[in-house]
Amino acid sequence: MALPLVLASASPARLTTLRAAGVEPTVVVSDVDEPALVERAEHEFGDLGAEDVALLLARAKCEAVAATLGEEDVHPGLVLGCDSVLELDDEVHGKPADAAEAIARWQRMRGRSGVLHTGHWLIDDRDDGTGATIGAVASTTVHFADLDDAEIEAYVGTGEPLRVAGAFTIDGLGGAYVRGIEGDHHNVVGLSLPLLRELLADVGVAWRDLRG
Repeated sequence: MALPLVLASASPARLTTLRAAGVEPTVVVSDVDEPALVERAEHEFGDLGAEDVALLLARAKCEAVAATLGEEDVHPGLVLGCDSVLELDDEVHGKPADAAEAIARWQRMRGRSGVLHTGHWLIDDRDDGTGATIGAVASTTVHFADLDDAEIEAYVGTGEPLRVAGAFTIDGLGGAYVRGIEGDHHNVVGLSLPLLRELLADVGVAWRDLRG
């Protein structure tokens, strides 16, 4: 029987990635106010790098869900939180606020490269587990196609860029606009399977133990 894994994310792409790898998690979505959390952290610690933001948000989501598992009537197990941001020109970009922002983002991205950072946070909440709470960030360089304004507006008009970090996907409509990547493909989708396997190993769990 597979060990239970709780995915603290509303992302369909992350769920699909795990399912394709033979893992069937329970999805519990957190109510973390991401902008407010980042604002508080920057007020306390100063400007945060892209990797810091990704890990901060992944940890917050994971901890928020782990704290409510009893209320959700979900059996304690392994809890995974993830969050992705795009780094471009040393700036951090999450989901665009609206279509205008998505268009402006793509006008900056086209023909260039950015780095997609995904924070992963794992809590071992099993009754007989380690109690560990650990995290890491996976980073993948993404090379974008040089789109004209009409192509950008058409893509943004589909609504997809408004739902994802960085305003693009590699596994959906945006796949045609990614010329190539350097690093883990799954990380660009939103969850690095190799990194997750390493985090699980750190708490004494083999990857095969998650497969039913």
